[in-house]
Amino acid sequence: MDGIEPVAAALRRARGVVVLTGAGVSVESGLRPFRGRDGWWKGRDPTTLATPEAFEADPSLVSEWYDARRLAALAAAPNPAHEAIAELERQVVGAGGRFLLVTQNVDGLHQRAGSVRMVELHGNLTVWRDHRSGQRVTPGPAPFEAYPAPGPDGGWLRPDVVWFGEFLPQAALSAAAVAVASCDVMLVVGTSAVVFPAAGLVGQAAAAAAVTVEVNVEATPAAVGHRLIGPAGEVLPRLVREAFKADPR
Repeated sequence: MDGIEPVAAALRRARGVVVLTGAGVSVESGLRPFRGRDGWWKGRDPTTLATPEAFEADPSLVSEWYDARRLAALAAAPNPAHEAIAELERQVVGAGGRFLLVTQNVDGLHQRAGSVRMVELHGNLTVWRDHRSGQRVTPGPAPFEAYPAPGPDGGWLRPDVVWFGEFLPQAALSAAAVAVASCDVMLVVGTSAVVFPAAGLVGQAAAAAAVTVEVNVEATPAAVGHRLIGPAGEVLPRLVREAFKADPR
């Protein structure tokens, strides 16, 4: 792959690495994208269901859709891209460096692949919370018995994700900003990174003179210094092998 060696060399030298991931990584595990016709459910546009107003108007419909997504995430398996990111973390941290994975995905596959140092900008749909009290629960692998499912404090369970119109978790944003400000390399994987706050993180990395790299099946408008075009599940394992002579596991 053209251009992979300069990126591998930058990773070998790096003392701080940030990886930003988006839906393209999850798609390679067979999960539907959130945006676009491929993600529609029962003829409904997901963007019309992922709001507090939609949950208030029809909690049964919204809960059923999110439960279907939760079960699909639990049935999916991490792919080679997830595994390569986890191996990259082990290599960087093992050499005494700093690492942070910043994911926009909500399926929990990064954790299952072994990623540890990470923040979830949009939450995690395998965790739910009582819509009144906010108390979190982790449902089992079976579908809910009713929609909406009752919460532990008299409310309804809703997924612990960020809906349109809600604020992203400040702690996650702060951790991402701190990591980006001191990173030497930032990988942008499976996302166009043109919507804020993701776009802002890439800009901050570039302003800090970090090497910025897009890994995607096609080039996007992301303002990066390098582009490695191809499926993340093919590009990232090769990049880790080139950089560290290590196979993701």
